[in-house]
Amino acid sequence: PRPGATAVSSKARRPRFVAAALLSLAAMGCGTAERRRTEAAAADRTPTVVLETTMGRIVLELDRAKAPMTVAHILTHVQAGFYDSVVFHRVIPNFIIQAGQLHVSGQTRGSSSQPVPNEARNGLLNLRGSVAMARGWQPHLGAREFFINVKDNPGLNFRDSTVDGWGYAVFGRVIEGMDVVDRIAAAPTRPSGGYPNLPVTPIVITRAYVRRGPSG
Repeated sequence: PRPGATAVSSKARRPRFVAAALLSLAAMGCGTAERRRTEAAAADRTPTVVLETTMGRIVLELDRAKAPMTVAHILTHVQAGFYDSVVFHRVIPNFIIQAGQLHVSGQTRGSSSQPVPNEARNGLLNLRGSVAMARGWQPHLGAREFFINVKDNPGLNFRDSTVDGWGYAVFGRVIEGMDVVDRIAAAPTRPSGGYPNLPVTPIVITRAYVRRGPSG
């Protein structure tokens, strides 16, 4: 073929090549955005909360799929700074450690939030390292306190829908710092100010926050 004809043909094809390349880049961009959305959705299903305490760091992974109302309730309090400067006020060796009521100043930390419905029949069990919502004698009075199981506590699991059988809703688990939990559980306690198992030396959650990335 003549050189002129070849040149014209190349010029005619060039816009199509450019368009194809742009479409390919756009597809790659969409794929990256979709992956990011998927990763964000997965992270949202298991938000991570860090408890910085005077005895070390405890990291909790929450289970939004199994306990959506409880997790949303806890995250609201975390993001409002509610747990900053509260102490572990109930520490029982070989059982649980509990926080969310008593401020380091000795004052009760109140919350205007309504109690959250008990989600204890979600299939999650009160095993060692699990995190559950504390409550009063009524099943649906969990408001702000939580506890970490130091050992397997099957007696705290859901059995039936009666007052005595509801159990305590597990909404997460410890993924880092179980050694810190064990040290807290071993701390000396004494009855004080209406708290029968209050550590002699206050064990304070200095800061609680939602971890946004792998390193906090």
